[in-house]
Amino acid sequence: MEKATNSEVVLQILMSVGIIVIVAKYIGTLVKKIGFPQVAGMIVAGLLLKVFPWFRHFGTDAAGTLFGETEQFISYLAEIGVILIMFSAGLGTNLKSLAKSGLKATVIALCGVLVPLFLGTVMALCFWGFDGFGTLNFYKAMFIGTILTATSVSISVATLKELGKLKSDLGQTIVSAAIIDDVFGIIALTVVLGISTGSGGIGVILVKTVLFFIGAIITGYILFRVFLWYDRRHPHSRRIPIYGLGIAFVYAYCAEKFFGIADITGAYVAGVVFCSLTDAPYMEQKIDINSYMIFSPVFFASIGLKTDLSGMDLPLLWFSLAFVVVGCGAKIIGCSGVSRLMGYSWKEAYQIGLGMMVRGEVALIVAQKGLSVGIVDSKYFAPVILLIIVSSMIVPVLLKKAFAERKADSV
Repeated sequence: MEKATNSEVVLQILMSVGIIVIVAKYIGTLVKKIGFPQVAGMIVAGLLLKVFPWFRHFGTDAAGTLFGETEQFISYLAEIGVILIMFSAGLGTNLKSLAKSGLKATVIALCGVLVPLFLGTVMALCFWGFDGFGTLNFYKAMFIGTILTATSVSISVATLKELGKLKSDLGQTIVSAAIIDDVFGIIALTVVLGISTGSGGIGVILVKTVLFFIGAIITGYILFRVFLWYDRRHPHSRRIPIYGLGIAFVYAYCAEKFFGIADITGAYVAGVVFCSLTDAPYMEQKIDINSYMIFSPVFFASIGLKTDLSGMDLPLLWFSLAFVVVGCGAKIIGCSGVSRLMGYSWKEAYQIGLGMMVRGEVALIVAQKGLSVGIVDSKYFAPVILLIIVSSMIVPVLLKKAFAERKADSV
């Protein structure tokens, strides 16, 4: 086959990206109207596009062909989309809220990471067999557990707001614990990736992680002071989010290049560096515009395109069901159990566990990272997508019921 000309490649890219953006946003909007997260709709769009002739060979070995070059470009866009999502998440972090949340939210978040990590690992080993510590199966199982550590509190926040409970002590505990949960989850991802990819032993990985955060704090403080000065002189200047985005890309590069830490960790930390600026919401808004317009639709649709449903045999179906059950149950066990030990009533502890149970884009980002380094196969996106859909469906219903029962009891 003759190599495609640059003009042919550009035309193929334009058509491919155009189709993805239109279909992903349209289906995402339809799905949102019936009460599901937009990201679920965008993933479904990717799955549907797999049957479209233009994308039929997506995810196959097409090196040197016209489509192969287009697929590579879409993968690059998706990677940038991940960086933007995590940078925006960091910008949206409320450090004051984290500081006020205190020990309770931190302990809840820690258990909300450790219990799913442990139970998810055990569940995967039950399917794949335990060959001993340090084997490939063990690392893959650990990564399955790592996917389960993520929490997406957006649906819980919307439900709590509707119930008028968002600003209550219980609501603030859920939100703060979810934010801290993301931080612990990213650290867990960093450690598991480092160990499984042979970047060194646990000691080396932990040292690199500590050095990264020390370096990030020092440079971050300097950058924060510079941006604070610049922000006061040029409030709401478009240069501020532009410079901030550039620094996010540099942080992402340095994290992975020099410390062996996932690039998304660097992007998230860069967002946290600037989250206390007066113009942080303005920065987040500008970043979200870029992400919303093209990069996020391409990222989530590409996950659907890469999901291999042809491998959905009976064993994978059972694995998917176990993944969903363990994923939902582990959050309730970990978060509710420790909440009860810290003085919350059983009902309040159950409500906290429910609020922490939803999964979303972070779980997909973690899974995508595992695919990019070869730890998990593309067919394991299917269980992750199923968990997101199931948890997104049941959490609002269960939360409303739990708070309604509490209200009834108090009458």
